[in-house]
Amino acid sequence: MSDQTKSFGETARSLARNPLGIIALFIVLVYGFASLVTAFAGSFTAGERLPLIYFLIIFPVLVLCVFSWLVSKHSGKLFAPSDFKNEDNYVKMQMSVVASLSAAAAKGETPASESELHRIVETVRAAPTSVTMGGDGWRKQILWVDDRPENNTYERQAFDAIGLRFTLALSTDEAFERLSQDKYAAIISDMGRPQGPREGYVLLDRLRKEGDRTPLFFYASSNAPEHKRETRNHGGQGCTNNAQELFEMVTRALIEGQPA
Repeated sequence: MSDQTKSFGETARSLARNPLGIIALFIVLVYGFASLVTAFAGSFTAGERLPLIYFLIIFPVLVLCVFSWLVSKHSGKLFAPSDFKNEDNYVKMQMSVVASLSAAAAKGETPASESELHRIVETVRAAPTSVTMGGDGWRKQILWVDDRPENNTYERQAFDAIGLRFTLALSTDEAFERLSQDKYAAIISDMGRPQGPREGYVLLDRLRKEGDRTPLFFYASSNAPEHKRETRNHGGQGCTNNAQELFEMVTRALIEGQPA
């Protein structure tokens, strides 16, 4: 076996360890075959060369489009545990998120069912990896507005396990004080507070009136379709009373909000 063949074999094994590497390996192999065919293109007729020319032009554009779609919609699946400095940390992170979301779903009531646990695991697999990688400091900061933050301990633990950090505010006024001092990637708010049963909308309406487009999600007692529609009508991004859905919505928003 030649040194070049051995080197290529080692490179191929390293690339095959995660989805991104497999994509790169596939591109290399395709262009390798294309180069081999091109070397004998002189023996082809003009009609036989034309499909090869089209392929060499269209293929990279197609790969770029597919890659862009994967990064924007399924970026959490593009990495393998080995992409982390410590694979054990990756497993521990997933287990921590699953445990926290399960506890949040139960909240002292009925434990999460098998189907709910499966959905939690799928949510964790799909969302957090790319959130934890890179990014500016504020892109990992979330403002949580709730006059009873002790009710959301498990939910914050799930987000904390993937590297997100929280600033707490007990009222709308305190939330705006925090916003005047720091920038946040997202805002999570309850709805009813001592100031009023629809204080969440007061916060959201004031934010949008002042031109603040920070994604805002309501984590309240309702998951009704009409409340989800009303949230969107006010300029919010989501409304739920389900911990898994909240985790999925927020992490998806953070991923989509990251620069390419």
